[in-house]
Amino acid sequence: MTLRNIPVEQARLGPALCVAVTPKTDLEGVQRADRDGVPTWSVAVALAPQDGRAALIEVAVPGEPVGLAPGTYVIFRGLTAFMWEIAGRAGMSYRADAVAPGGAPDVPAQPVAAGKPAAGSAK
Repeated sequence: MTLRNIPVEQARLGPALCVAVTPKTDLEGVQRADRDGVPTWSVAVALAPQDGRAALIEVAVPGEPVGLAPGTYVIFRGLTAFMWEIAGRAGMSYRADAVAPGGAPDVPAQPVAAGKPAAGSAK
């Protein structure tokens, strides 16, 4: 299997909601670093694409993300996916050049019950 980075357009994935931010570690618990020696972090996000098939993915990013907490919408810069295969196991991993808070979808300020207008709206 040839490893190849595949650019990912985040807009096609739908809103990305942060679930957890943790140091990316090896089997011995030592934090991993990228090729430049920068510690790597894992940002777990829940995705809700328009086709309705929600997914949970982890994206590796260099450096500790700032301003992210569970429940924060995030935007990735330079998001890529790549296939891997090790000892008969295979999968897809994701990494990004950077991550920042933002990208919240448009949501109504107030939920509207079926058949009832929102408070302050014209009848």
